[in-house]
Amino acid sequence: MLEPAYQADVVVVGAGIAGLAAAHRLTSAGVTTTVLEAAHAVGGRMATEKVDGFRLDRIGQLLSTACPELRRTPGLDGLALLPFAPGVLLHSEGRHHRAGAPAGTRSARSALHAVRALASAPRAIPAPRRPLSAAGSPGRSAPAPRPRVGAPLGTPVDQARLGAALTRLASTPAERLLARPELSAARALAVRGLPVRTIDGFLRPLLAALLSDPDLTTSSRCADLALRSFAGGRLALPAGGAEALPELLARVLPPGTVRTGVRVTSVATNAVTTAEHGVIRCRAVLVATDARAAGELLPGLRVPAFHPVTVVHHTTDEPPATGASLLLDADRGGPVAHTAVSSHVDPSRAPAGRTLVSSTVLGPLPPDVDTAVRLHLSRLYGTSTTRWETLAVHHTPEAVPAMRPPHDLRRPVRLLAGLYVCGDHRDTSTVQGALHSGHRASSAILSDLGAGRPMHAAEPVPTARAA
Repeated sequence: MLEPAYQADVVVVGAGIAGLAAAHRLTSAGVTTTVLEAAHAVGGRMATEKVDGFRLDRIGQLLSTACPELRRTPGLDGLALLPFAPGVLLHSEGRHHRAGAPAGTRSARSALHAVRALASAPRAIPAPRRPLSAAGSPGRSAPAPRPRVGAPLGTPVDQARLGAALTRLASTPAERLLARPELSAARALAVRGLPVRTIDGFLRPLLAALLSDPDLTTSSRCADLALRSFAGGRLALPAGGAEALPELLARVLPPGTVRTGVRVTSVATNAVTTAEHGVIRCRAVLVATDARAAGELLPGLRVPAFHPVTVVHHTTDEPPATGASLLLDADRGGPVAHTAVSSHVDPSRAPAGRTLVSSTVLGPLPPDVDTAVRLHLSRLYGTSTTRWETLAVHHTPEAVPAMRPPHDLRRPVRLLAGLYVCGDHRDTSTVQGALHSGHRASSAILSDLGAGRPMHAAEPVPTARAA
């Protein structure tokens, strides 16, 4: 019998970074691949909106220079990661405090000496006692709190213990972290012997920012991996916005591989059905959509809960004096979990002479979110926000899949022979997890189809049928 005429060896459904990374590995192995994306651009949730010369991320996940998959993924060689200032800046009781292991620390002993040295730094001048209001007098502002090291990290001994713990964590193999007993992140912090002040003032707000989980319901193993990445590198933003990652991955694929504006309505082990092109035949299908869409195409697939994320972008002619720091609220005195003058980190995100301030709210969308965020930012930055212009408010209800214990960090990517799935919901809910799941899925496909040799000459995908 003649073999059926396939239009591609593999059809990848979804052009997010997981699907694009998998497609690159497949095409590099000689496997003809077609990527179908329902939207009119690649990237999925890693989208960047352009408004009057500003580049505004919709979710703005924090990356780390220590993320191994960013280095290992072919096609991301040209990605420029622009780091924040070392560590983070904590706002507590009207002051700013620099926190985080110093860059270049390599041992627990050097961490001990470094943190003790920082603990002896001069105290900051307190901010005004009366907090500023977003509705305050135009043109009036208070001096920005000066960065210092100390509270809310606790005593110098507490700080030394924290610095040494972060240094040890940075060099701990991931396999050892994954072998630890699994609790919620909040419970694990409570039983590991760190001072309450250090936990509440530094680790809780930091982990909330890294995991997009304000209540720290995330698996402690995932939280440990996030802290390990923080301790081993620098938090960073991709130059040009979040869209830089999927655009780089799409650019290195063979011309015509990615087809946008094509909505897949059903999948099988040897074909996909689309609203625009009918049936496209293939030898294997990889569903690389978000968790919700994957659950609709693959009945019975577990769909997790999600963490909602809101990003509010403002511009001002008078930038806050925090430099390129990521600012966290240790007091949790408002809706903003973390904020930064993102144009100080990546100047391409704002036109010349303008400043972009990007702030992230975790959890349900608060009422009158812009007013609430402005009031909070006026306290965090120690300046009036009256004249700040709101550029965008991006609310994503299902931004980050929840990773509550027990959480399987290596959920199966092979569902049946010929049917596969990948995405951040199969690994960790991070850029690292999405890329790694794409790597695992492409490896499974290559193993099943026969790696390293061309399969056949692909036929053209049919044009859209007339309505």
